Amino acid sequence: MLSETKLNALKEISGSFSRDEAVWASGFLAGLAGSSVTVQETVSPAVHAESVSAKKITLAYGTETGNSKKLAVELAGIIKKKGVQVKLADLSQYKPKDLAKEDLFFIIISTQGEGEPPALAKKFYDHLHENDPDLSNLKFGVLALGDTSYPLFCKTGEDVDARFEILGGQRIIPLKKCDVDYEQESYHWAEHVLNVVGKTAENNQKNTIAPKVSAGRKKYQGKISNIINLNDIESEKETYHIEIETEDPLVYSPGDALGVIAFNPKQEVDEIISLTGIDPQKKITTLKITDGAEELLCKHLNISHLLKSTVAQYAQITGHAIPEVRLSLLDLLRIYPVKNADEFEQVIGILTGQSPRLYSISSSLEAHGDSEIHITVAKSDFLIGDKKQNGLCSSFLAEFNEGDELEFYIQEAKHFRLPNQDKDIIMIGPGTGIAPFRSFLYERDATGAEGRNWLFFGDRNFVSDFLYQAELQDFLKTGTLAHLDLAFSRDTAEKVYVQHKLEQKAEEVYHWLEGGASLYICGAKEPMSRDVEKTILNILQSKGKHSPEEAQNYLEELELSGRYVKDVY
Repeated sequence: MLSETKLNALKEISGSFSRDEAVWASGFLAGLAGSSVTVQETVSPAVHAESVSAKKITLAYGTETGNSKKLAVELAGIIKKKGVQVKLADLSQYKPKDLAKEDLFFIIISTQGEGEPPALAKKFYDHLHENDPDLSNLKFGVLALGDTSYPLFCKTGEDVDARFEILGGQRIIPLKKCDVDYEQESYHWAEHVLNVVGKTAENNQKNTIAPKVSAGRKKYQGKISNIINLNDIESEKETYHIEIETEDPLVYSPGDALGVIAFNPKQEVDEIISLTGIDPQKKITTLKITDGAEELLCKHLNISHLLKSTVAQYAQITGHAIPEVRLSLLDLLRIYPVKNADEFEQVIGILTGQSPRLYSISSSLEAHGDSEIHITVAKSDFLIGDKKQNGLCSSFLAEFNEGDELEFYIQEAKHFRLPNQDKDIIMIGPGTGIAPFRSFLYERDATGAEGRNWLFFGDRNFVSDFLYQAELQDFLKTGTLAHLDLAFSRDTAEKVYVQHKLEQKAEEVYHWLEGGASLYICGAKEPMSRDVEKTILNILQSKGKHSPEEAQNYLEELELSGRYVKDVY
């Protein structure tokens, strides 16, 4: 509390403030207090410093890659432990008309490439902007996730925050915008939520969440010691098992991911330099780094599939009339050339940074030691128009040879963790979704965990696409795997997928869940993870005699307690 003298001085100074000055001062004082709120983030001042009495809040999330959901689940669990009930809501399923009935509504939402909402939250976003519900009873706060490498940083979160206010909502904590390293900032935001909804000032002093302090990502220098195509020669796929050795001791847990930034193909970079006449060694400053032109184009900047907004900026710089398309930088230069090297230097300044790619770790420290790490990488391809393109990072990794060096870091995944050793687990991981479960199995085998392990795996063909076949069959023989259910979709006239195998074992799956088993899904988001979740809900209804609403609540409780976890992409 302020002394009476300081309080009177503050009142005297602030009494003549305009609204904008009050907003600025609010952000300034928050900054002095060590809050994560900044002046730029404060759209309007948070209402009353005293807390709002609350027994229950709604925490909604809109996600594309899964980060918003992972974060929402983690923060919901923390907030519940502090005595506040939390209803977790997925915006892909949330009914926008229910907003008017909400009291305290907090939202975590990400922004995609062109400042767009996540695909699964677009229906909610569009409804919010195309209709005018009365939200005068709504008290809200928004946590926006984004990437400062993109020009429309956190735009979706900004839009939702502004729209809530226009529709009459009362912002009780300022908009918080987070970059890719969002952990520490999100903890501050959750603490702010608790402080605002706490029942008393005394209660608020207990509502302290220790933020995750990041010392920055530790970079490891590794050497490829083994690389094997796990698919048979007749397969339509290429899936690589890659082993990397390091001199520095590794620190990771089963469920974590390995992060790597791919280099752009040198042949492509050489052609860009030739077309533009830029000096390869010319030092150029971008948003996050200063380096030579060739080094920037090769290692730091995205040149393969430019955002529409980047193409539009290119058109402004060069004076070309370019339709709204996504092209590679090389294609742009071929079709719409720059005038000279100086103009291309401006173009380099608008390119976004190369985003890291994450791959689930498929090894275990307990089984493989702290100087070796494994990943499982499917070489991807896709069409842009009628032109076939290869995935940048998967191609980058697939072309490595034994002895080649690679820099990487470990991305911790606190949400995707093994339970206690005596607990059972059900793992559903078709295709490269097998990767973290290979880590789980090796870890539990090496540590002698007593809990049973059940794996559902699937792919196209048994003969050519049964990844890690020998290892999984050995785990089954030794009892590390209690059950191994397989679904090979192209081996039968009617396609069979992992969800069909789940249906066949519905009774036992439900029995395991009732007995405390944890459920994990890893692999393709669409359609696999959605089809699997629908099947699980059907199992809860048919075998557990739950209504649709009860089944949804059952699954939500599993999720909040950390017993239902997804890593989908």
